[in-house]
Amino acid sequence: MTISPAQLLRFLAVVVFLVAWAVLAHFGTAGESHPDLSVLLGVAPIIAALGLLLWRNRHPLLTGSGIVLMLGGLAWLWPTLRQNIPLLFFVQHVGTNLALATLFGRSLVGDGEALITQLARAVHHGEISERKRQYTRQATLAWTLFFLTNALISAFLWAFASQAVWSIFANLLSMPMLIAMFIAEHFWRLHALPPEERPSIAQVACAYQMHGKQKPPANPS
Repeated sequence: MTISPAQLLRFLAVVVFLVAWAVLAHFGTAGESHPDLSVLLGVAPIIAALGLLLWRNRHPLLTGSGIVLMLGGLAWLWPTLRQNIPLLFFVQHVGTNLALATLFGRSLVGDGEALITQLARAVHHGEISERKRQYTRQATLAWTLFFLTNALISAFLWAFASQAVWSIFANLLSMPMLIAMFIAEHFWRLHALPPEERPSIAQVACAYQMHGKQKPPANPS
């Protein structure tokens, strides 16, 4: 797959942003950056996630009320958050990993298909082999355990190690560990699936985008 200069620049910009965010979060946990900047970094992912959920809601009044309450609550809590920046980053890290573990893990419960199986069907227009179905279900479980393990290690280090040690794990090592997990899954995929059943990066990205745009079915009642 050929990568255009624009795509390469966007990728590099994302990498630079994530590295800068991780370093600033580490300094914020250590109390070495401006408190307001640290609070903004700490609440940004939480606000973005809640905002996305509200934005996808199909009831304008509920969406508007939720946004107002969210921003009002943030303004009210801001002075308290400035005094508890390390705790804010801890809640953000554990909450993010638990949310992702829930997103992947809940698709393994019941009669529905695993999340990565759904993405694979989107890539292959609904047709996948039994081998790929098994692989994608196992991959969904692997990602569930990855995020759950991150949350548990984070909680353990927060309780029993210094804040500096916790921050190195949570802020500085999170992205390298995520990249390592993607690489490990890539090599696992090479071993588990034949070439014709391995999606390209572009196909995977497209599948995630299509999955995110899916609307919930209408209420039969």
